[in-house]
Amino acid sequence: MRYFDSIVIGAGAAGLMCAATAGQRGRQVAVLDHANKVGKKILMSGGGRCNFTNYNVEPRHYLSENAHFCISALRRYTQQDFLELVNKYQLEYHEKTLGQLFCNNRAKDILNILLAECEQAGVTIETRCQIHTIEKTEGGFELTTGLGPMACESLVIATGGPSIPTLGATGFGYDVAQQFGLRVTERQASLVPFTLKNDALSLAQALAGVALPVSISCRGQTFKEAMLFTHKGLSGPAVLQITNYWYFGDEVEIDLLPDQDLATLITQWQREGAKSELKTLLSRILPKRLVSHWLDFPELAASIASKAIAQLSKSDIELLVSYFHHWRITPSGTEGYKTAEVTRGGVSTDELSSKTFEAKLVPGLYFIGEVIDVTGWLGGYNFQWAWSSGYCAGQYV
Repeated sequence: MRYFDSIVIGAGAAGLMCAATAGQRGRQVAVLDHANKVGKKILMSGGGRCNFTNYNVEPRHYLSENAHFCISALRRYTQQDFLELVNKYQLEYHEKTLGQLFCNNRAKDILNILLAECEQAGVTIETRCQIHTIEKTEGGFELTTGLGPMACESLVIATGGPSIPTLGATGFGYDVAQQFGLRVTERQASLVPFTLKNDALSLAQALAGVALPVSISCRGQTFKEAMLFTHKGLSGPAVLQITNYWYFGDEVEIDLLPDQDLATLITQWQREGAKSELKTLLSRILPKRLVSHWLDFPELAASIASKAIAQLSKSDIELLVSYFHHWRITPSGTEGYKTAEVTRGGVSTDELSSKTFEAKLVPGLYFIGEVIDVTGWLGGYNFQWAWSSGYCAGQYV
C-alpha cells in the first residue's frame, strides 16, 4: 500500500495546480491520471497556443446554480496571480481580443510551468493509472488502482467533464460524487457549435465557410463576436458563447449587422439617389454570398429583391430589417461532447465549501475545476477557474 497525504485524480489544469500548491506546503502529493500523458486539454487549447486566462475575469463570466460560489476563489487567486507565475518563468504571451491571453509559442509552455512547479514541490505524477475503487476509511481513503493499492488523507477529484472524449474525458468525477451521496446537476455540452436541420441546414451548407461579426441573443444574454456557417450549422466564438445559455428548444436571434442600422442606411442611399441594385449595396457591408442567399428567402425574393433602392417602401425596409437584424432560428441541437470545449453543470456547489472545495458531508473529499457546476465563458475564463479552484483547494488538502 502506497500512502500519500493527498491524492489528486486528474492531471489537467486544476489538478496540477492543486498538487503543486499542496506540495509547496510540504504535503506528500500524488497525481493520478488514466491517460498516457498529462495536460491533454491544455495542449490542444487555443489552437495549440492555450488561451490561459483573461485580463477581465469577473464572477459574471461564470454560470452556476449558485452564482456567488465562484467569487471567493476568484478573489483569492486572480488572473494577476497566475500572470505572476508565468512571468516567473518568462513566458512570452500576448492579448488577442476581449482580454484573452495566449502563449506566443505553444500551449506546452503552460504545461511545462505546471510540471516544473510540481517537480519543485516533490509531487509524484502517475499516468496510465486506472482507478478501480475508492473507499472511505477512518483515516481518509483507500484506492485500488491499475498501479496497485494506495491510501491518502485527502482525495481531490479534478477529472473535468466528458467534453472531447477523444482526449480521454469521462464522467468519472460525477460517478465519485454520486457514490458519496453528492448531488450532480443537469449536464450539457457547452461552448459548442449549433446543428441545424431542414431549410436552415440547407442555408448553412450553402454558406459554409462564410464568417462575419454578429450579435447573437438567447435567454436575455447577448454576445457580439464572429459567427461561421458550417456544413452542420453554425459555429464561431459568438455561437459557442451563447450555447452556455441555450437549452434544447430555445430560439436564438441573430443580428447580421450589429454595427449598422439597415433602415438608416437604406434611407441614406435613397436620399443620395443610389442607382445600384439592393444586392450590390448590401454586398458592400456583408459577404456577397450571404446577401444573395438572404435575398432568396421567399418573402424577400417575391417582393423586394428585384426592386430598385428608390422603390423600397417603409414596409419593405421593415421586412429587410427583420431578416438582417432579427434572424430567428431554433437550432436542432449542438455537436455534443465530441467538439464541446466544456461541460455545463456538474457537482452541485451546494455540496461544497466555497473556501476549501471540500465536500460538506464527506471530510477529506474535494472537487475542483470543470467537474463542479461552474462554467465560464469562452476566452480563458475556464482556465482561470481551474487555476483559482486548484490553488484554493491546494491550501487545505
